[in-house]
Amino acid sequence: MRQFFYTADLFSGITKDKNLYRTTLAKIPAPEFFVFYNGTDTKPEKQVLKLSDAFEVRQEDPQLELKTTVLNINRGCNKELMSACKALRDYAEYTARVREYAKRKTIGEAVEQTITECINEGILSEFLSQNRSEAKKVSIYEYDEEKHMRMEREASFKEGFSVGEASGFSKGANIAIQVLRLHARGKTDAEIAEELGVSKEIIRDLLSIK
Repeated sequence: MRQFFYTADLFSGITKDKNLYRTTLAKIPAPEFFVFYNGTDTKPEKQVLKLSDAFEVRQEDPQLELKTTVLNINRGCNKELMSACKALRDYAEYTARVREYAKRKTIGEAVEQTITECINEGILSEFLSQNRSEAKKVSIYEYDEEKHMRMEREASFKEGFSVGEASGFSKGANIAIQVLRLHARGKTDAEIAEELGVSKEIIRDLLSIK
């Protein structure tokens, strides 16, 4: 959805000096959409997200569509891409070390150790040497934000379990499992919410961490 908004704004700027009401066709660049993923959830190396996935009613041939290719750039993923781009490979290594060290140190100590090691080993060394303090601040902020978002998703997941038990679901067939099963059958968020008697917000939260 965000990609759709960005694209609309971009094309609006590109065509602002063109007469869109003329009879001849106003040509525009052919876009390609990519997103680099480096979060902590388990994701495939490559997947395609579609705008139509957000439609309340599924359509076989949607008249409005936007496809975005998501590439997992975590350490060990998409090796061909990473080998061709040192900047991405270095960034993936930097991020992986911060997360690894943060498991047994404070985030500040983890970032400081990672920056020192990377400079010594030639990993983003020029950038980190010139922007050490700024890189440290941004890394700490991004890690804290990622942690906060993960905690929010976990809270939503627990809420789903609680609602399921309150609605009479057993632990072996709680609402979270029911949501995933119905989603796999092609049910929309609205249809699942109506069938299970819960809000669409809970359904979306559960599907975001499936």
